[in-house]
This record gives sequence, structure tokens and C-alpha cells, in this order.
Amino acid sequence: MAADVETVPGLTALTAPDLTAPDLVQCLGLETPRAKSLIVTVYGDSLLPYGGQCWLGDLIALVAPLGLNERVTRTAVFRLVQDGILAAKRIGRRSRYTLTRIGRRQFDSAQSRIYASEPPARDGQWTLIALSDQVTAAQRDALMRELIFQGFARLSSGLLGAARGDAGAGARAVLADLETGEAATLFTGVPEAACDLPALAARAWPLENIAAEYEYFLKRFGPLRNAVLRNDDRTAYIARTLLIHTYRRALLPDPALSDPLLPADWPGHAARRLAADLYRRLGPAADRFLAGRLGPPPAGTSIAQRFA
Repeated sequence: MAADVETVPGLTALTAPDLTAPDLVQCLGLETPRAKSLIVTVYGDSLLPYGGQCWLGDLIALVAPLGLNERVTRTAVFRLVQDGILAAKRIGRRSRYTLTRIGRRQFDSAQSRIYASEPPARDGQWTLIALSDQVTAAQRDALMRELIFQGFARLSSGLLGAARGDAGAGARAVLADLETGEAATLFTGVPEAACDLPALAARAWPLENIAAEYEYFLKRFGPLRNAVLRNDDRTAYIARTLLIHTYRRALLPDPALSDPLLPADWPGHAARRLAADLYRRLGPAADRFLAGRLGPPPAGTSIAQRFA
């Protein structure tokens, strides 16, 4: 990445030949990523183009440059199996992991948002989910844990809403997986002109917190635009993984509201541009790193379309 490193004080360590993920975390002032969350990032960013399947040994080798040792990796993968995200298949003395149906749905939904070059189009419609009294408080909480990443918020105790007319398909899949579909009614519509939608959005979604996460991302990764990174594949892989890991933490809770519903100077737009810029610049070298360990990605992979 071109530019004078002296214009970015504190990042000269990025030119070190033995750069590690903890080095980059320290240089950029990032919080140390949790192992399970970091493995989710690696699965989505690096392994999904390969079909989302991986031998445990390959995964251990893949996350080692990111600062995760074998014991920590095994524990995190075990927890992802317990969560129903990954499934293990024993073949001889080796274990091969794949995404479950639920895991694949979650990853596909996240991918469509993380790597979009533009925010989704809005048609002014809202999607609402009315829950019957049969849905328990625990089921409501489980629904919100899933639906928050599809832009839904709890508008009242029995009503969930998203400011998107196309949110119904993903919501139906979640309702089916959690076996609450029969106790929910979905409908879409356009709010009346008299509705104070910006005020409703400000009450329903933690927009200040989401904006703070975007600002954190911009502050930490903005200097990489002008930093000199070593031109090697391993460094690019580390930097790209940490980039997407931090960006997705800010992006996925974002309900992707239309501009009239957002505070002025919404930082999500600048964050998307920065993520796209750095991802494209780091991409070729990072992909070479992966190909050297996993082989070439299968034909027809969509990785070239990310941030296209």
C-alpha cells in the first residue's frame, strides 16, 4: 500500500517481516478479538469461497497467524458446534467441519450485507412481525438475537419491525428455524405520512451505539490508507481478516435505515467506503496466501464480486 509511512506515526511496525496479528492489533489500538468471533470471521471471509468446509488441522494452521493456538482454536470450534453453527464429521483420525443449515443461512445473510458496495435500496415500506401470546419471553429473546442482524427491532412486546419491505424472506427462515412461524404474522406496508419515523427509529434502534462502532472502525483502520505494509501475502491476510472482523462488528447490528431516518453525517457510509477500499487493495495478496494453504478456490466462487 503506497504512501510515506512517516505520515502515520506509530505504524512503522507494519513493515516488520515477522508481523503477527497481535502486532497489528497493538499498532492500530484494536481490542483483542475473541477467539470464537475471530474464527467466525475467518470462516466467512476465507473459507466460505471454498464451500465452507475445512479440516480441523487446516483451520488451526489458518488461524495461527492471527494469534490463536491449537488449544484455543479447538475450544472455540467445539463451542460453534454446540451453538449449531458448525457440524463435525469424523473421517479416520481427522475431523472435517462444515456449516449447518442454520449456520449457512446466517453466514449467507451476513455476507450479502458485509460485502455490498452500496447500502440496500429502500422503497419506503416496513416489514412487521406480530407475535401471538403463545410466544414465550425466551422465544422472543431468541428471535431478536437472530433478527437484529436483519434490521429488526422490538417496537413493542409483541411487535417486531424492520424499515425494509424485503425483510420478510429472511424473517420467515428464522421463524421456521426457531419453530415460531405458526405464532407469528408477517405483513408489509407504508407508514402514514404523519408518522414521525425518525423519532421512531431513534427509539427502536441504538443508533448512537452503532455510530460509535463505525467511528471506532474509521479511527483504527483509517491510517492504513496511508501506511506502508510489507508486500507479502501473509501480512495482507492478517490485515484483511482484522479489517473485516472489525467492520462486521459495526455493520451487522446496523438496521440499514434510509438516510431520512438516520442522524446527519452517518458514519456508516464512510466506513463502507473505507472497508471496500482496503479490502480491494489487500485482496490479491491475501487470496494468494489462502490458495497456498487451501489450493485454488472452486470454480464459480463469488469472491471477486465482493465490494464490486
